[in-house]
Amino acid sequence: MALANENYLKTPEIYCFDEIEKRVNAFKVLHPNAKIIRLGVGDVSRPLPNEVVQAMHKAIDEMSHEEGFRGYSPPQGYDFLIEKILKEYRSNGVFLDKESIFVNDGAKSDIGNIGHVLGRDNIIAISDPVYPVYENATIMSGRAGVLNDDQKWSNVVYLRCTEETGFVPELPSEKVDVIYLCNPNNPTGTVMTKLELKRWVDYAIEHQSIIVYDGAYQSYINEPNVPRSIYEIKGAKKVAIEIRSYSKTAGFTGLRCGYSVFPQELLVYTKYGDVVPLIKLWSRRNANYTNGVSYIVQRGAEAIYSRKGKAEVQELVNYYLTNASLLRNELLSIGFEVYGGTNSPYVWFKTAYNQSSWKFFQQLLYENHIIGTPGVVFGSSGEGYMRFTGFSSREDTLLAIERLRKGI
Repeated sequence: MALANENYLKTPEIYCFDEIEKRVNAFKVLHPNAKIIRLGVGDVSRPLPNEVVQAMHKAIDEMSHEEGFRGYSPPQGYDFLIEKILKEYRSNGVFLDKESIFVNDGAKSDIGNIGHVLGRDNIIAISDPVYPVYENATIMSGRAGVLNDDQKWSNVVYLRCTEETGFVPELPSEKVDVIYLCNPNNPTGTVMTKLELKRWVDYAIEHQSIIVYDGAYQSYINEPNVPRSIYEIKGAKKVAIEIRSYSKTAGFTGLRCGYSVFPQELLVYTKYGDVVPLIKLWSRRNANYTNGVSYIVQRGAEAIYSRKGKAEVQELVNYYLTNASLLRNELLSIGFEVYGGTNSPYVWFKTAYNQSSWKFFQQLLYENHIIGTPGVVFGSSGEGYMRFTGFSSREDTLLAIERLRKGI
């Protein structure tokens, strides 16, 4: 008799964004001709940078000849991409070893897979509200414990991240072993300064904890006191894994490529007190569970780091940031309480008339034909809030603003 991993049954049967689509489809049945504007799910809308496209075309041509054909990628990724990643870090004053970089098929995969190399008894800390994958990965790996009456898991420490904290997570009052941090934050669009992030690094050093640092939106940072990498903080290499993605930076949501950093200094401990560099465990997992990202996609990622590629990527980032800024300013002018939209493509705001998140979602959809993301899908502390994204087209963003001005 084959037994199921019953931890999977503890997660929601329908992913939160599937629930949104279910409600949108019901709306479409009643209003088939309505022009719906999507400011909810964080997929991008602009085409790939030209440099990326040209590099991938060239790589395809190479693959059509015997002398240029590539099979499996090296387990950590091709040297030509890793060298560009290292050079980019060096330009920001961060020096990493080549062996510490692992190219992946996007941030989401490694965020979920990191649990494979960490012990089951670790106490996990996540902020609330938070990107759902952090909590779901903890549940599916069997680390979450039992679900309490308040819909919180017994073995998860939920970091206070509310209006009172400016939606920046507070340090835990108890000891935790693994901490998920996202900076700039998804869903709130808020950021931690170097001073705020240093407190987390110091905490992790003191308690021998690990920080899983999700830097998927680092390219949107434009203020000097907000770090682009956690490794800008002294001591961070001893306690932090950094995960990045090209999805929102260069439109790779459909191509799937990113990378994770496992510094040599980052250590974990066995139950017998032995010390092991985490990179050794991750290297073994990586060698056994993946055959790497395609040569064609990695050549496309490499093109991002050329002079022209950087300019095209920055233009893309500025496009989405401008959309977010337009939405932020409009919501503020109407009288909403707003967060994010400055160093992030996400705008987080309090619902009108203190409505529940889903009720306000329905109102926006049926009265304004606008799709947002209900804050409650990111955790109970997100109740009463809504997330908009700047990833729509400029035309749709301006049209959404026009509809918002007519009343909510």
